Amino acid sequence: MTPPAPPGAAEPPAEPTPPPPPPPPGGGATVAQVLRNPRIWILPTALTGIVALLLSLLYMGGILNPRIDLHRVPVGLVSADRGATVDGKQQNLGASITAAVAAAPDPDDRVAWQVLSPAEAQQKLASNQLYGALLIPEDFTAAVAGLGQPPTGAPARPTAVVLTNPGSGSLASSFASSIATDAAHRASLDLGKQLTATAAQRAAQQGTQVSNPSALLLADPITVTTQVGHPIGSHSGLGLSAFYYTLLLVLSGFLGGNVIGNGVDVALGYTDNELGPWHTRRRTVPITRRRTWLVKSVMSVGIALLTSAVVMLATIGILGMDASHLPMLFLFSFCASAAVGLGVQAINATFGGIGQLVSMFVFIVLALPSSGATIPLQALPDFYRFLARFEPMRQLSDGVRAILYFDARADAGLGRAWIMIAVGTVLALLLGWAMTSYYDRKGLYRLAASSSA
Repeated sequence: MTPPAPPGAAEPPAEPTPPPPPPPPGGGATVAQVLRNPRIWILPTALTGIVALLLSLLYMGGILNPRIDLHRVPVGLVSADRGATVDGKQQNLGASITAAVAAAPDPDDRVAWQVLSPAEAQQKLASNQLYGALLIPEDFTAAVAGLGQPPTGAPARPTAVVLTNPGSGSLASSFASSIATDAAHRASLDLGKQLTATAAQRAAQQGTQVSNPSALLLADPITVTTQVGHPIGSHSGLGLSAFYYTLLLVLSGFLGGNVIGNGVDVALGYTDNELGPWHTRRRTVPITRRRTWLVKSVMSVGIALLTSAVVMLATIGILGMDASHLPMLFLFSFCASAAVGLGVQAINATFGGIGQLVSMFVFIVLALPSSGATIPLQALPDFYRFLARFEPMRQLSDGVRAILYFDARADAGLGRAWIMIAVGTVLALLLGWAMTSYYDRKGLYRLAASSSA
């Protein structure tokens, strides 16, 4: 083993690698002889099988039936109804309907109804705190009262408006829209029973009958329409551009960290460099584990500047993705990608040869299904909701989503994203420093290959 280099030691000049000895006559061991050796199969087979099993369980386990796992989907209930006189009494049916929907039994706790004013609902839609809302407009009670009046033309049907929030994600907005629409239809049927009974009683008093068209109208009086509550740009991938942009940042940090690690090891002579038929190996440079980790970490941060700029250039400059707050987006992209790269270097320095596999699980395998970017967290099983508390892709996705769709508001997820980037960076630096320092103190230096081999 090679002792650590003294501080300030210069890198020895690289020496050419002597040509390898020629293969033995006949090419040495045959392919069949190698394949019959069980030791060749054990490790690759076991690791590949385990990885395939875990990938299948983790990726498919959270998406097969998200409606079963719905839990406290945030949907607003808004009544702007000004009320009117119905059957000689002043009533506000909008407030009554929103109160009834909020109080309806929900044994599975699927929906987190929030009774709000119009201004409060708009604020929460604009900060990604609601996936949608059910709005009762200001003339609702007046329109209901008009249904029971003598016909003077086609009566204006009362309307309920479902507000969507595509910035929260296409599936999240779809869930909220479906929930709000179902609630509006149930409210319409309940109101229809009251109107039908009142109309039948009035007709009996007058010795007449309710016509079939009127009966059908009264039985289901509310028209449900859908509007976008918080619009996003047409080049936003229906609310998925934030997820894919985040994935680019994570992959840039993850793949870049591994490429940097391998490149540095080649340059320091700890790994062979093979490119097709060409094979080289530099003379080994004596250096401690901690200094090697520091070199890789500094390079990860520096190259993150380049990858962040390239991602923005490709997605916004070339492809035309809708984006605003570009300086903030670049700064966030750089910090996010750099934090991932630092995490990869710390994990690789800690675990050595299997570090790339461990970092893949941390930053990719566990992160993707728990990100809440394609399927909202409220539609994931409990295990994935637990992972989402600390897995990096969820934190970064919330930050990118806030910048792209919600005016870079801190309460839309950007504030938490910055905090988690800082926490992740500090943890990566502490882990890398502590583990490499421990290995150096123990004398667990990296083995140096003989320059004459």
